[in-house]
Amino acid sequence: MAFESYRSTEAATARIESEVLKIPLRVTHGSITLVRKIGFGVLGAVHVVMVLISVMILAGFLGVGLVHYCVEEPVFLRERLFFDYTDVNPKAVFSFDSIKRRQMGVPIGHTFHVSLELLVPESDYNRQIGVFQLAAELLSSNGLVIAKSSQPCMLPFRSLPIRLLRTCLMSIPLVLGISAETQKISIQILNHKEGHYSRTKSIRVTLIPRAGTSYLPQLYESEILMKSKLPWTKQIVRNWKWTISIWVTLYIYILLVIIIICCCRPLLFPLTGVTLGEHDDNDRDLGTKESKEKEMETRDEREISELVRKWQQKRRKRKGMFLQRDITETVGSSASSMSVTREDASMVVEDTEDSESVCLGD
Repeated sequence: MAFESYRSTEAATARIESEVLKIPLRVTHGSITLVRKIGFGVLGAVHVVMVLISVMILAGFLGVGLVHYCVEEPVFLRERLFFDYTDVNPKAVFSFDSIKRRQMGVPIGHTFHVSLELLVPESDYNRQIGVFQLAAELLSSNGLVIAKSSQPCMLPFRSLPIRLLRTCLMSIPLVLGISAETQKISIQILNHKEGHYSRTKSIRVTLIPRAGTSYLPQLYESEILMKSKLPWTKQIVRNWKWTISIWVTLYIYILLVIIIICCCRPLLFPLTGVTLGEHDDNDRDLGTKESKEKEMETRDEREISELVRKWQQKRRKRKGMFLQRDITETVGSSASSMSVTREDASMVVEDTEDSESVCLGD
């Protein structure tokens, strides 16, 4: 019995020591798992941020490009004109077909203003001509006149003293060729709103001399300027195009994020499957280890309880043998024997309690 008690005590001590030795391993394993989880979390966050930034840049390009493609811009052009002085009335034609544009002419609904700039020399001939007539016509694709205008024009007047004083002050630049004795005349010749049916194809400008004369002005060069004005609805959209671009970019960004989350989830969370698999394996390993440990503990407890039960049976048998031997003695010594048996019983109970305390502490 003493050997079995010693054996059970040694087994309990060994089990306690093994549990104590497992504590640092569990702490180390938990620390490594925690560090690994933190590392995967940081990498996942960086990856998600990079993907979201890339999606935002793509949405910005798409939103700004879409708005700039849809928003109309006013037409502004500046082209040189060449008058044909072989005619009695020199003409110059500007055609929209000669301009490389997305569409022919002015967009529908635009109101455009046409101006003509003439660079003329300050010669005695031009001063003597005085007034001459300038006519402009809008021609459609089938050659019909859509709109026309005609207005007089002349060289701005400068008196002789003013001309002499200006020549004296500008003598050095005039000699060096920095300045020239010229004047620029700017005339607004047409205002027209582009319609749906008769589209403008070209503009024809004609120089007409004053009645009773055939004198035409001398020209260095001539240029036509055209500026269009958007309809008020399109003008509002153009004025707020950057705000609209931001909102369109935001909507496209949200749409792309939803598409990625629904259809391309591994692209946004590539570490989810790996980490989940590792966590499942770790949980499975931990579960098997815990089940094995529980089985070992239950088996040890079962063995200890079996040893305690056998030891108690042997103690009862020995106690019965002592009691039976004491009964065969004399009646006079029965009291003393009863006291002795009581003391033995108390000792047996104490021994039993000690053994039970040792087993339970195990």
